[in-house]
Amino acid sequence: MNIGYIRVSTTDQNTDRQLQGIDLDRTFTEKVSGKDTNRPELQKMLEMVREGDTIFVHSMDRLARNLKDLLCLIEELVGKGVSIRFIKEGQYFDASTDNPLSKLILSMVGAFAEFERNMIRQRQREGIAIAKEKGVYKGRQRQATPEQIAHIKAEHERGVSMARLARDYGVTRGTIYNYINDVSQAGKQKKLT
Repeated sequence: MNIGYIRVSTTDQNTDRQLQGIDLDRTFTEKVSGKDTNRPELQKMLEMVREGDTIFVHSMDRLARNLKDLLCLIEELVGKGVSIRFIKEGQYFDASTDNPLSKLILSMVGAFAEFERNMIRQRQREGIAIAKEKGVYKGRQRQATPEQIAHIKAEHERGVSMARLARDYGVTRGTIYNYINDVSQAGKQKKLT
């Protein structure tokens, strides 16, 4: 089987440019950080692949953000008899290929991807520190309290529109809808300002 693995870090990023034009039997797509290998679609793919399968990945940093994880994943896959192709880097790994140059390139590209991620995190920390000094960084916004949600529900039952509630609380109508309909799973509940 030809299997595609597509990953972007956030839900607002687009996956369309990855693996275009490649004929795939199955694709695993997720919108999560690549900081570790604890990703649902990655784990499903690792459980599903069999000897003789080929995994296509747009680039090495889509599979893993640090060199250790990248090397471990490739070693695990090749050990199962699975081939892996990185389109952007033009690299191919399988059990029958023991190419020292490919391993060197893998290590170098993986190290650069890890370096880039660390630099982004450092710049983010520096930006937050500067914003705090200027007094413009407010930190993470608070989540709606149970009392606020009860008040939103009561107001809605009295006929106050979702649009009005959204304006009053500084959130979207979808957030108000979620509160009214008890959508409270972790990560789905929006922040109130």
